[in-house]
Amino acid sequence: MTDPLPPLPPVADSLPGPAEAELSATPEPSADADQPAAPEPATRGAGRRPTAAALAVVAVLAGGALFLSGFALGSLRATTPGTPVDEETAFQPFWDAYRSVTEHYAGPPVDRKQLIDGAIRGMIAALGDPFSAYLSPDEYRQSLQGLSGRFEGIGARVEARRLSGTGDCPTLGNGCGLVVVEPIQGAPAEKAGLRAGDRITAIDGTTVDGQTVDQALARVRGQKGTTVTLTIVRETAKPFDLPIVRDVIVQPEVSTKTLAGGTVGYIRLSGFSDQAASDFRAAVGADVAAGRDRLILDLRGNPGGYVTDAQQVLSQFVPAGTTIFSQQDATGTRVPTVALPGGAATDPSIRLVVLIDGGSASASEIVAGALQDLGRAQLVGSKSYGKGTIQVWQQLADDNGGFRLTVDRWLTPKGRWIHGQGLTPDVPVDASTAGGSDPVLDRALELLAAPSSGSLAERRAA
Repeated sequence: MTDPLPPLPPVADSLPGPAEAELSATPEPSADADQPAAPEPATRGAGRRPTAAALAVVAVLAGGALFLSGFALGSLRATTPGTPVDEETAFQPFWDAYRSVTEHYAGPPVDRKQLIDGAIRGMIAALGDPFSAYLSPDEYRQSLQGLSGRFEGIGARVEARRLSGTGDCPTLGNGCGLVVVEPIQGAPAEKAGLRAGDRITAIDGTTVDGQTVDQALARVRGQKGTTVTLTIVRETAKPFDLPIVRDVIVQPEVSTKTLAGGTVGYIRLSGFSDQAASDFRAAVGADVAAGRDRLILDLRGNPGGYVTDAQQVLSQFVPAGTTIFSQQDATGTRVPTVALPGGAATDPSIRLVVLIDGGSASASEIVAGALQDLGRAQLVGSKSYGKGTIQVWQQLADDNGGFRLTVDRWLTPKGRWIHGQGLTPDVPVDASTAGGSDPVLDRALELLAAPSSGSLAERRAA
């Protein structure tokens, strides 16, 4: 058995989930506006803490063998072990099938652990929620590595995107593709020529169809120095193979620069992992200390991460004690989360513009939605992704991997649930035909009455 992983705080994600390891996965949101809920009075200053059984990441649940609840059922234990009496009838078919397979299957020897893993995977998959999933031991560890901001892989963010038809994308194929949101700057993916908008159809010659995003990502990640070959579809060109040598990826999630002759502070936040909040706090503090009273927060392509980090980011701009979002659980109970004290830019004279796009998801939308509802910032760009749920990660006992499960909805300060809809910017900007310029950033500077940014090369030269 491998060493247990340490507990983590809840995540709104995880753009796959977020899974932001070597790729940052953002599954297609459900069109059903009735997914998990957001929380009522019980104000908290640091966001609701996960239960003792949950490994909080934006993810879920703690150990224990499958269906074993600790109930002693006397003479029934032999036929329905661990099943509560009031659920015995419902679970009887499961135990009948399990005993038939383990006692009478005439094929190769039965791996009981594999059967249990499959049962758990099927149970989570039956929810039809693209953000809830069973993870093998390797998938579970790789997912948590991604949330830490350090992992071994190629360094690119991806999402499951609906290419045709309607509905969710719990698995790839049938109109759902694995699409690159963006390669991480300086990572092997970027150096090899992978581009935003590329669609990955196969990994090492094997199709991704029928797999979840997590399963596909597990195949792309791997040991430093090894090579993975992705089959890429790019616009109207013929599919081609792109070999990429894996490396250790240390994902910088906060980058800064000054614009308009040093009068405007620009902060790009590309994720919400372990180190992001403290780095962001330092960046905002440095701008304010330098006397800059016009700031731009760039959340474009940010797939989300820890809910607690979203709270800390918002606390830099919102007075302490202000409700910044709420979580609503399966019972409909709402619990508000408030801004923490000590924010560097809570003075309303410090003007703020936030940049968003279709890759801004989850914790990014918590931040942008709160700033919009509270009138603290204008949103500029295009409609955001639309993920209004929070997941928790839970490790299972005896090296049986773990799973992430949707446990809450989150709501903006005005009670909006943006799941499947996204946030509509206050100032829409079409950047699809921009070429080498950045019209979204230029528009933000106009709103702040500052000179435009010029070229894309300038924008990336942080």
